[in-house]
Amino acid sequence: MLSSISPVSIVKHRAGFGQTVRPIVGAVVASPVLGNYDPEPDYFFHWFRDSAVVIDALRLLYIDGLVGDEALQHLRDFIRFSLDLNRLDGRAIAAIPDRGARVAPDLLQYLREDRELASVHGDAVVAETRVNPDGTLDILRWARPQHDGPPLRALALMRWAAGGHLDAALSAEVNALIRFDLDFTLRHWREPSFDIWEEESGHHYYTLRVSAAALAEGVAWLQGLGETAQAQRCQEASRAVLNLLDDYWVDERIDAPHATHGYYRSRRLPDDQPSPKALDIAVILSAIHSLGTEAVHGPADPRMQATLARLEALFDAAYPINHGRAAGRGPAMGRYAGDVYYSGGAYYFSTLGAAEFCFRAAALGGDASHWLARGDAYLATVHAYTPASGDLSEQFDQRNGAQTSAKQLAWSHAAFISCVTARRIAAAACRAPQRG
Repeated sequence: MLSSISPVSIVKHRAGFGQTVRPIVGAVVASPVLGNYDPEPDYFFHWFRDSAVVIDALRLLYIDGLVGDEALQHLRDFIRFSLDLNRLDGRAIAAIPDRGARVAPDLLQYLREDRELASVHGDAVVAETRVNPDGTLDILRWARPQHDGPPLRALALMRWAAGGHLDAALSAEVNALIRFDLDFTLRHWREPSFDIWEEESGHHYYTLRVSAAALAEGVAWLQGLGETAQAQRCQEASRAVLNLLDDYWVDERIDAPHATHGYYRSRRLPDDQPSPKALDIAVILSAIHSLGTEAVHGPADPRMQATLARLEALFDAAYPINHGRAAGRGPAMGRYAGDVYYSGGAYYFSTLGAAEFCFRAAALGGDASHWLARGDAYLATVHAYTPASGDLSEQFDQRNGAQTSAKQLAWSHAAFISCVTARRIAAAACRAPQRG
């Protein structure tokens, strides 16, 4: 995962676009392995969402003593890189005459229009989904806007701030970025955006859930700074989001409604259009990325647990590698039914996310031994499809388990780090033996 942070020794040439990208310190690329859809995808971008997940995992490594003071330098660089991004203005790019002249004719269809680029300034920058790791705007067509990055980043940074590891100068920079992200979330949580997979525009459970968590955590943070009025606004907005999410429950027993017979749907599309992606692992990921204290919409929520059960049944039946699996292994998990991206799953961060969810549920009480064993079963599946090198790609093929899609995905490794941390907490809570 660390190779994705400040990868300044790697240079990316997008020859067809006449572009050379030289990363600067503070950038976090989704994958440090260069690809050009040959067959690996080009993930040499700083995604706002992925980078927040990585910076949070870096905190866990630092707390465990697995990474030393270099973690604080990485954090400092990340903060400065992120704050500098807020000054970007797409109008400067749009004003460049004949900027498509260096682009190969067959690639012009993937170049962003001047009008779209000219709209990218202010809040629109952090809603960009991703930027280049040299601190410039992405000139390619992509799914925008996306609003999960700022609340995820605020959550990660508030956890860093609460740890007591930051000096005064770094704390001031961290606070400036947290304040920006909370303000953004307050202003934009009601607006539609693209989902976590960057495929459909609408209102999404994942985005709303992490927004509610950031706003809720922001209450105490703002109160500590004496900003009581803004804290009150965050509290009211967080409650409003959670109330809205209650309506995302799909009851599959209309004749006899029951709290555990159904699932939380992942999205609401314009005009309430149906989506085959309604049952989506993103809902489970929202619970572990939020890590709030509320019982509802978290790992202890019976409805959230029912959602995991429905997803488990879906992928257990759909993926050939889950058929006749060895005893003690859980099902490999993907994103949603009918996924066609690369192998269509399974995903390491989906399967690790399911494991972490179980460990979080174990730590919160209930049938703790059941949840611990269930999480271990998912981990056993990840172990079975991880090579000796420890490299984790984005996917492992749903038919044969071979690694596919982006290599060395930073999110996959971050998901492993947070999953192991959750297991340690669960084991301590359950007084269960640790695995070596």
